[in-house]
Amino acid sequence: MVVSHFISKAIPCFHILVWPIWGVLKEERNSIKMDQEQVEMVGRMFVDRYYQLFDNDRASVSLFYQPSSMLNFEGQKILGVDNISSKLNQLPFEKCRHDISTVDSQPSSTSTGSIVVFVSGSLQLVGEEHSLRFNQMFHLVPFGQESFFVQNDIFRLNYG
Repeated sequence: MVVSHFISKAIPCFHILVWPIWGVLKEERNSIKMDQEQVEMVGRMFVDRYYQLFDNDRASVSLFYQPSSMLNFEGQKILGVDNISSKLNQLPFEKCRHDISTVDSQPSSTSTGSIVVFVSGSLQLVGEEHSLRFNQMFHLVPFGQESFFVQNDIFRLNYG
């Protein structure tokens, strides 16, 4: 299948990202095992795409979430794709730039094939002189045969 086919059908964006490498992961995933290199590759690809969309087309970030997804944003607990999308799109800034410092990924369950991704970096808001340091954790859960969605997302700014 062609990537443009996925885009035109509005399949979750992370599906688009994983598709080119899924042939490598699929056989391993059937036995619910991915080696650390594969886990790191999926985590990094997710992070690159997530923040690229957040910085340039924030409304599209909702495609990563499902009705069961949960976001903890600075201590505020938010449930469901619609509520998460609303929260992210109502942030008090339109444009920003995420500069990623580290991405750490590890398998979170050998029975489900899910992955935990921990990100640290800085967030530069347009018109602001100083950037804000942040940490974010994602729990990626397999969705169907060829994609992942964000089940859990925890975001915190680092003060001090």
